[in-house]
Amino acid sequence: MDKQVQDVFNEGHKQANAAYSAARRRITVDPITRLEGHGKIDIFLDDKGDVERAYFQVPELRGFEVFSLGRPAEDMPQITSRICGVCPTAHHMAATKALDDLYKVDPPSAAKKLRELVYNTFMLEDHALHVFVLGGPDFIVGPEAPASMRNVLGVVEKAGLEVGKRVISTRRKLREFIAYLGGKVIHPVLGLPGGVAKGIAKEDLPQFQELCRDALDFALFTLQIFRDIVLKNDEYVKLITSDAYTHRTHYMGLVDENNCPNFYDGMIRVVDPTGKEVVKFPAQKYLDVIAEHVEPWSYVKFCYLKPVGWKGFVDGPESGIYSVAPLARLNASERMATPEAQKAREEYFATLGYPVHHTLANHWARVVEMVYAAERMVELINDPEITSTEIRRLPTERPSVGIGVVEAPRGTLIHHYETDERGILTKVNLIVATQNNSARMAMSVEKAAKALIRGGQVSEGLLNKVEMAFRAYDPCHACATHSLPGEMPLIARIRNAAGEVVREIRR
Repeated sequence: MDKQVQDVFNEGHKQANAAYSAARRRITVDPITRLEGHGKIDIFLDDKGDVERAYFQVPELRGFEVFSLGRPAEDMPQITSRICGVCPTAHHMAATKALDDLYKVDPPSAAKKLRELVYNTFMLEDHALHVFVLGGPDFIVGPEAPASMRNVLGVVEKAGLEVGKRVISTRRKLREFIAYLGGKVIHPVLGLPGGVAKGIAKEDLPQFQELCRDALDFALFTLQIFRDIVLKNDEYVKLITSDAYTHRTHYMGLVDENNCPNFYDGMIRVVDPTGKEVVKFPAQKYLDVIAEHVEPWSYVKFCYLKPVGWKGFVDGPESGIYSVAPLARLNASERMATPEAQKAREEYFATLGYPVHHTLANHWARVVEMVYAAERMVELINDPEITSTEIRRLPTERPSVGIGVVEAPRGTLIHHYETDERGILTKVNLIVATQNNSARMAMSVEKAAKALIRGGQVSEGLLNKVEMAFRAYDPCHACATHSLPGEMPLIARIRNAAGEVVREIRR
């Protein structure tokens, strides 16, 4: 063989081997499943087949912060509810509260109670979705069960047809109640600056009181299912408490004056990895505490505690990374405000210790919160003021800056608006729950991958266990990718009339 030909052959063989080797050393899960939005996981193996790095990437991009500019601030409760079809009520309520602050108007007491009633109904319904449809099937059916069974149909087969009927029926009734007050369940129109658009008619009250009683029974029923199927299974408990799913970080959540979790209102409280309070602040001070870091491989921003600083993707007391969502809310609070939820909380911490650092324990914490949401619904629907017709106070102040906060199912959600004197938006900043969790989530995926994948041995069930690391947070990436912080790889190919590639540009 001619030497030149031999050299070309050897170089081609070398490149082919390199490409084959690289392919063997990279595992891609795309798309990831059972979450809101889009994402992928890239896992890179070393020569031994162990995990060298794992990246949790969010390749979708949305621009709500930008295209809201120039619009009337009053439009924001409707605009931002379009960010996500799963948690529109969270954005609607955060936007409404930001308008209260923008126009310096305090809603009547009855309006606040109606908002909180709707919001707790939403929290219960949304948590039920995650427990029975999105994240929960990994435990109810099993983390290594066939992929075709790790869904609501598998849950029905495992827990029973009557359980499935009850889940579907209860969620439907809860959503109908949201629609009664909100006009629509997906894109509610309830919230107005200074109040709400609709109250509860006295003649309709009895049916909603019955609904709230049934909702509490459903939440306690869900807690018992979790005890029977998950907590009585030693393998599941070992998985929850394993080091593969453990991070010691700071935790953040909204609390009332008694440091009890409150989904609708309160102060934001942060505790360190030992459970000691670090800071407690109103939403209006969030820029003093929260900062955002950018990585070139994702469109999600990575939030961290500004006073501590960004130290990279590491945990521990010196790291500024923190967590939100159910597990974090229980860690950041001192007790529950309702009796049955308090009993459930005590069982939770008695089993896992305080504070809880096990990511998969988010599922248990979520069920505890379902009990609280339902109990609070019962309290509010039986409040004598709930049928009051005094449900709005008209704004009179000139707008400038408004900041609102609620606890979304996925964690602390902050809306920040600035306007001119006519109320036209000049600045919009959204700090959403998944952003708050994004750094810890990235760490969780990588740690699980490193712990579970050894010697290049990978199965579909094993990769699902890696996915479980992010699924526990119940992430909403449509909400989190609302601005353009990073640079994802881009390939542009130019073809001639024959369809041949004549030029390729890469970023």
